[in-house]
Amino acid sequence: MSGTTERFPVHFVGAGPGDPELITVKGQRLLREADCLVYTGSLVPEALLAGVSAAVHNSAGLNLDEVMALVTGAWRQGQKVVRLHTGDPSLYGAINEQIARLVAAEIPFQVVPGVSSAFASAAALGTELTLPEVSQTVIITRRAGRTPVPEKESISSLASHGATMLILLSVGMISEVVAELLSGGYPRDTPVAVVEKVSWPEERIIRGTLATIAAQVKEAGISKTAIIAVGEVLASCSPPALSKLYDRHFGHGFREASR
Repeated sequence: MSGTTERFPVHFVGAGPGDPELITVKGQRLLREADCLVYTGSLVPEALLAGVSAAVHNSAGLNLDEVMALVTGAWRQGQKVVRLHTGDPSLYGAINEQIARLVAAEIPFQVVPGVSSAFASAAALGTELTLPEVSQTVIITRRAGRTPVPEKESISSLASHGATMLILLSVGMISEVVAELLSGGYPRDTPVAVVEKVSWPEERIIRGTLATIAAQVKEAGISKTAIIAVGEVLASCSPPALSKLYDRHFGHGFREASR
């Protein structure tokens, strides 16, 4: 929280990836209590707004000044304000620029996390993103487009680690993404999955390899709202090593090792 606590803080709430049941219990409660709700209309499902008594504002067509005028104006009138973002607000949520305005105006705020589409995609694929002796690192990134990316964070540079990668906001550039992944060191037979509109009724999953996925995605007509998952954790075979967590020969503070 930031600033004074005399009034109900502005809440940034993660709406989850699309399934209206994937919002947190706290987030759902705040929606019910809100007097003013400003939501990202392009991706937040309408079902989340069912039963909401707040004045509802769709921010899809608004700029930052217009959004903040709604938020700060309602707060100054003593209203409970919720700013509803897709997924988790901390990933490509553009909340820092809004928080900066609230800090400057000495308006308190809190951030309520949500289920990211990145992790919903792992659930849809039925896999862990980290597997013993396969990958213990997950890189969440995007390719440079209209929004630039620091040069040291290029897809090819990050690919050199060989870790699990979740690439957001980039499926419209799938051929370029594949070229950079290959140039970074992933083999052509590296498993890849593209999850479109994860957790929505129209969710689609396409599986392939770096050698095939670009053509598959283009044939399916997928050009936005999809996650590109890359890495050996997506292979269909059983993992080559078991975790230590439930290994009967591995003891820890809650269990003795078996002989």
